[in-house]
Amino acid sequence: MTRPDASRTDPWSSGQVNVTRTGEDPRRWWGLVVIALAQLMVVLDATIVNIALPSAQQDLGMSDANRQWVITAYTLAFGGLLLLGGRIADLVGRKRTFMIGLVGFAAASALGGAATGSGMLFAARALQGVFAAVLAPSALSLLTTTFTDPKERGKAFGIYGALAGSGSAIGFIVGGLLTEYLNWRWCLFVNVPIAVIAFFGALVLLHDRPGHAGARLDVPGVLLGCGGLVAIVYGFSEAQPRGWSDPLVMTLLFGGVVLLAIFVWWQSRAPMPLLPLHIVKDRNRAGCFLTMGLAVIGMFGLFLFMTYYLQVVLAYSPVRTGLAFLPMTAAIIVGSTQISARLMNRVAPRMLMVPGMILAASGMVILTQMTVDSSYTTEILPALLLMGLGMGLTFMPVFSTATAGVAPQDSGVTSATVNTSQQVGGSIGTALLNTIATTSSTAYITAHLTNPAQKALVVKEGVVHGYTVAIWWAAGIMLLAGLIAGLMVTAKPPKQGAPAPAPVPESVA
Repeated sequence: MTRPDASRTDPWSSGQVNVTRTGEDPRRWWGLVVIALAQLMVVLDATIVNIALPSAQQDLGMSDANRQWVITAYTLAFGGLLLLGGRIADLVGRKRTFMIGLVGFAAASALGGAATGSGMLFAARALQGVFAAVLAPSALSLLTTTFTDPKERGKAFGIYGALAGSGSAIGFIVGGLLTEYLNWRWCLFVNVPIAVIAFFGALVLLHDRPGHAGARLDVPGVLLGCGGLVAIVYGFSEAQPRGWSDPLVMTLLFGGVVLLAIFVWWQSRAPMPLLPLHIVKDRNRAGCFLTMGLAVIGMFGLFLFMTYYLQVVLAYSPVRTGLAFLPMTAAIIVGSTQISARLMNRVAPRMLMVPGMILAASGMVILTQMTVDSSYTTEILPALLLMGLGMGLTFMPVFSTATAGVAPQDSGVTSATVNTSQQVGGSIGTALLNTIATTSSTAYITAHLTNPAQKALVVKEGVVHGYTVAIWWAAGIMLLAGLIAGLMVTAKPPKQGAPAPAPVPESVA
């Protein structure tokens, strides 16, 4: 049975906005495929080049010091510009920015795949990050405004959460296959056909109301907010090669915090703020942002260590390394689509998020027992399955709860804030946990290297020791994420059959 159209006043436009209820357009599920395809492309591109990096480094003559920019250029632009991308989506229109993001991402990918030098590749990766910052919040906000019925919303966000959680692992699998059987350039070229399919799908299947032509962009907010995020992400990225006490790292981190503090002060006074503070003042939403950021710190650390452990310590090939992550990917999908999506309308979100983080932390604890000759089947696989199941349980209610009840004109910036917590968490996790691992490895090797004849074995043992120490920290961070979810996310399960609420926001005039 279809519901009649609901009409409500949009304070950013001059008239009425027709909001079509979910049950009226049978093509919305094909629209979900388009949105999910674009989101998968954005998420997996953060990791797909990891396995290809050694080949690209050799081909383009990159130094060991500069090779990190293949990863950092993308995450820096992506994480730093997400808030701007989210607000542009609200002002211009989500479908329009979604399609612009797809075109730009495809062009940047083609440029990177054709790179003739390291500088050209770094620039292309930065451009990918810029367009990803436009594309990702547009995708999530389109999902939010397309699926308002709680039952269907659960299914849609289950699929979206599965892709968000498993996209990085899928990136390792695809990257391994493309690198081994084609070459590293196809890790970038592969985005072009995906973007083309998503573009024409969006043209036909996605619907959106017009943007707010009379609204203005908060330029001081853009400079303060994006500048602060870029400084922090850059600072954490540079902490890995330079060390935490390096003057540049300390200046970037301190300067970023100061800029964000001024940004918060300005947002309470700006006539049309980049990030309306009522979005982050909401207890449930703030709890979801923090839970996401902390969870991703642990997850990105795991991906980093396990990739090197499997390839360097256990001598796996790129394809075998990618396939080793496949069970984790399957567990994430099961946790999101078969457990979280089915239970979301019956239990409170934290009843999924807290057990999810406990499961993920348990998987981490198992990995702290790994050695230089651990068995994948009996020691690594159980941990990856627990990690995947826990992430699947957590990500879906985080995305759904964080974007529930947001007014249409704020859906883009709210979606961008969720993605920002994910990207900043990933950058922090990579730098923080890698620094802990490196420091612990050095200390272990120094203490145990008494016989030069055993140097190779001691170095390998030291590397694995560093990984296990960092993974203990990651497990603790995930338990903290579960604690925050349990204390802050107090939302009740939505009533079945009722559309997601869309409260009238604070005045922006």
